[in-house]
Amino acid sequence: MSSSWVLAITVLVAALGVAYVIGRLLALRSGLLKASEDAANVDTSDLGLSSTGPTVVHFSAEWCGPCAAVRRVVDEVCAELPAVAHVEIDMDANPQAARRLSVLSLPTTIVFDKDGRPRYRTHGVPKAADLRSALEPLLA
Repeated sequence: MSSSWVLAITVLVAALGVAYVIGRLLALRSGLLKASEDAANVDTSDLGLSSTGPTVVHFSAEWCGPCAAVRRVVDEVCAELPAVAHVEIDMDANPQAARRLSVLSLPTTIVFDKDGRPRYRTHGVPKAADLRSALEPLLA
């Protein structure tokens, strides 16, 4: 192999390594929402959010099997953190709310702070520890 091939392969391996590290960092950050003007301007007045503490909004549907697992996780975490409210929204019964919040798949769980701003979002069944980690800073 000539030295130019070795150099090209070394650069490629280094680039893949950097891409992997960036991907891992982004994956660790997944679920946390950046403050954005669009998110702050979404009308949440009809969702039943608490004005005294954070609210976990969980989008579901009767036909959604994993939604029952989300309900169990959210109920468990809310039992441990009584200042946290839980609202379940049936996406079939309230498609407008799902559209406003860009809910494209079920189950989707969004944590709102007491001011009605979305602070955490996840798809699928969240881990109780991840949900607690998202909620605890909002209780201070």
